[in-house]
Amino acid sequence: MLFNLLIGVHVFVCLVLILVVLLQSSKGSGLAGAFGGAGGGQTMFGGQETATFLSRLTTYLAVAFMVLSLVLAFMSARRTGGPRSIVREAAQQNQGTVPSGKSIDELLGGADTTTAPAAVDTSRAPR
Repeated sequence: MLFNLLIGVHVFVCLVLILVVLLQSSKGSGLAGAFGGAGGGQTMFGGQETATFLSRLTTYLAVAFMVLSLVLAFMSARRTGGPRSIVREAAQQNQGTVPSGKSIDELLGGADTTTAPAAVDTSRAPR
């Protein structure tokens, strides 16, 4: 329950962080200039006060994003019980069916050493 709630908060923080970063005016006046025109110093949300507010909000949201990412990573590791190996689990399930103590030649019935290798058709080989 708490894990799902934190994922929801994390997604919300991500979306708001994207919006706040896009609203900040850069040297090219950013997306904020598209709403109020790229007029000299006057944007839709105001002047210098908005820039400091948006930069502070970006900092707070970035810290929240990083903290939530770490918390969710630790919670996710505890939920699954740590790393696991699918190959090891399959080997444990089939432990009774896997023959042990025999060589590959004994399992396959031995290789016949008197047979010649198959002939290779070289007439169709590219030149």
